[in-house]
Amino acid sequence: MMKKVVCHVRDIEPGEIKETKLEKKSIIVCRTLDGEFYAFLNRCIHQGAPLSKGMLCGTSAETDRLGDYQYVKEGEVLRCPWHGREFDVKNKGCMLAHSKFKLKNYKVEVENEEVVIYK
Repeated sequence: MMKKVVCHVRDIEPGEIKETKLEKKSIIVCRTLDGEFYAFLNRCIHQGAPLSKGMLCGTSAETDRLGDYQYVKEGEVLRCPWHGREFDVKNKGCMLAHSKFKLKNYKVEVENEEVVIYK
């Protein structure tokens, strides 16, 4: 299994995205507000937008009352910069609207305060 150190833990603040390379592929590393790290291919499955230009945010979810919405999953949703497709980073990059579609994801670990991606 190939591994690559992409940065130090302090190089990515919670809620930020960092672009890196793994072999010849562009990869993004996302750090959620709770400090967890996730990595994905830097390409939206819809039309190939660079997800590194998107943002980590939350999304709206309907409540029990018709027409009432709540902001949920703050810092856990990767939003595509081109068409606003939303992906749940904590659920292996599954698209929120259609969970059968998901981003290519990579295993990430923190070793000695370094963020490591495995292929």
